[in-house]
Amino acid sequence: MDEIVKQAMAKWPNVPAVYGWLGLDRRGQWLIKGERISNPIVADFIGRNYEHDAQGRWFFQNGPQRVFVALDYTPFVYRVASGPGAPPRLEAHTGRAVSRVDGAWIDGAGIMLVMTEHGPGMIDDRDLDRLLACFTDAKGKPLAEEAIGDAIETLQAGDAAGLHFSYLGITVPVCALAAGDASVKFGFVARPVQPAGQEECY
Repeated sequence: MDEIVKQAMAKWPNVPAVYGWLGLDRRGQWLIKGERISNPIVADFIGRNYEHDAQGRWFFQNGPQRVFVALDYTPFVYRVASGPGAPPRLEAHTGRAVSRVDGAWIDGAGIMLVMTEHGPGMIDDRDLDRLLACFTDAKGKPLAEEAIGDAIETLQAGDAAGLHFSYLGITVPVCALAAGDASVKFGFVARPVQPAGQEECY
């Protein structure tokens, strides 16, 4: 979190929070009232000051004011940051590099989710092809693309597939996940709402 933000929080500790203003889409784009934020300086500032509270509500700390984020799916969107031909390296939509993947899932719509040191997030669907080399069997042996597709279909049908995901020397099993279960499984609130009786602020 930026030092200037911490100073503002200390100076004005009781500023009402904002709801229904900021969103995060499935491509990792910040949205204000549904409109994409195109200014990279603003987007980077939001990303650096993006956190969550004890209730699993994610927010942007805008100086002294907490701006809760409506999530299209997950709190993070992960992308492949390495160049063509290089081993895949993931980073969050906030620009944070991923050094550890602790779990992997495929939902009913074929979306891949991972748990990293930053939190739960979906893989940007445009980058899935670049991660094919990370799918292995239980012994870490790479799988052919057809075998990966068959394993994903098996998972989506509710059966064990023996599919694994290897990233920076760590291999984790890929599990099935119902599309509507992500927020419960990972303990986040997709759409924070104004608590009853709390002062409204825009």
